[in-house]
Amino acid sequence: MRRPHFLSAALVALALAGCGSLGGGPTVTTVATVPAASLAAPTPLPNAADSLKFCVLGDFGTGSTAQYQLAARMAELHKTFPFELCATVGDNLYGGERPRDFQRKFEIPYKPLLDANVKFYASLGNHDAREQRFYKLFNMDGKLYYSFKAPKQDVRFFALETTYPMPEQIMWLEEELKKSDEKWKIAYFHHPLYSSAGRHGSDLQLRQTLEPLFTKYGVNVVFAGHDHIYERIKPQNGIAHFVTGSGGQLRGGDGRRPEPFSDRIVDSSQVFLVAEISGDQMVFNAVNRTGQIVDSGTVVRQELSSAAAPPQGQRP
Repeated sequence: MRRPHFLSAALVALALAGCGSLGGGPTVTTVATVPAASLAAPTPLPNAADSLKFCVLGDFGTGSTAQYQLAARMAELHKTFPFELCATVGDNLYGGERPRDFQRKFEIPYKPLLDANVKFYASLGNHDAREQRFYKLFNMDGKLYYSFKAPKQDVRFFALETTYPMPEQIMWLEEELKKSDEKWKIAYFHHPLYSSAGRHGSDLQLRQTLEPLFTKYGVNVVFAGHDHIYERIKPQNGIAHFVTGSGGQLRGGDGRRPEPFSDRIVDSSQVFLVAEISGDQMVFNAVNRTGQIVDSGTVVRQELSSAAAPPQGQRP
């Protein structure tokens, strides 16, 4: 399903009109992604007592056996790695959205996590009804887009709605980023700015709208879904990008033609991502539905002056 584009060039210019008049810009941040040396020896999660532990899940609400199997791996991992929250990158439910659908596609498969007080913070995808924002267990408080400060470490999350990215959301986002003084800024939403998948791929218009704000205000990490694969992107303009769109849906072989910006693709199994932030490092593991770690590494947060900012990354 292809979403309509609501942001014309004129509207984007209107939404971003204040970018050049906000005074001296904030500190520019960048990241370096360090993959594991080999899949046989993945980067271990430190599991530190005072770290922020979280997971990322996308395109999951199918009610299928594969979704339930991946959910079981999430619950197993939580017993030894007690992540506190889970950010969803959209397409939370496919098909019907009756109360029994919420039970079958969300409440039952993730019951062990919900019972352990793991909070799911949802963003919406193109298959999601806007009314999901009122569903209590998605913690959206009736908002299509919102931000929240993480319970540990110096981290703020920004959940966006990218199916209908109207100018008022873009202006809200700029204000939220501008006033955020957290060291880690993590954005998550449905449509990827960078993706090698053949079905959808990079959303270039959304990239043109969001990337200038992300780079100006020091966003460190971006998570997206929509393409039903897992992909880790080489840092682009100092930002680490991940596609985590195979939580339930999988499009096997869809990443067979990697773009130059791609670092790692898994398109043969459903995957969720777990991460741990402590200080200036974010360690991540991507886990498939058999419990195998299929990708891992470390995102290192660095502060640079604007003059020392790295050159722009590769483009598709």
